Amino acid sequence: MGHAVDVFWSFRSPYSYLATPDMLRLRDDYVLDVNFRPVLPIAVRSKESLFTADKRPVRYLLTDFPRRAQFLGMPCGLPSPDPIVQNMETFEVAEEQPYIHRLTGLGIEAARRGRGLELAYHVSRLIWGGTSGWDQGDLLANAVAEAGLNLEELESALLENDPLPEIRANQDALDASGHWGVPTFVFNGEPFFGQDRVATLRWRLDQVGVPRR
Repeated sequence: MGHAVDVFWSFRSPYSYLATPDMLRLRDDYVLDVNFRPVLPIAVRSKESLFTADKRPVRYLLTDFPRRAQFLGMPCGLPSPDPIVQNMETFEVAEEQPYIHRLTGLGIEAARRGRGLELAYHVSRLIWGGTSGWDQGDLLANAVAEAGLNLEELESALLENDPLPEIRANQDALDASGHWGVPTFVFNGEPFFGQDRVATLRWRLDQVGVPRR
């Protein structure tokens, strides 16, 4: 049997965006399947566990994300619109979520077609790379095309094949791995949480003898 890494990932996570080049490099550098497994962000699937009256986590993220992006040489900017409809003063999450369900579904369909990593790279770069109005005009369609896919075809396929069971299965698998956040990389049942743990994952791959290409 071949080796595989599962990547649990969210379109609302800036650190998931920052991990996308590493995801592609893992596949390029190792004889390894890198399985893209998008999940809904914790603000939707478990909002009571994260968003409280304490604003320090958000303040830290707003400091650390641009700093980390600059360190990695990646463009960054707060998304407009935010993939999650949420009041950032009260942290209340709206019942209607037109963006994140669409994006996560596109991620599922791209993964079905073997292009999940590419879609994650190009679409998250559009959302988190400083482009305003990423949902307007042809911007999203063009980003999907850069991933080698067609937006209309993906959305038509999703009407025939509901992504929700796969999204739920991904979320259950993330829980079973022993972690809850994104991005989480899981290899041989061992979770590696965060964009800054990919180097540790690569060390583990070398340690157990996963062949390099």
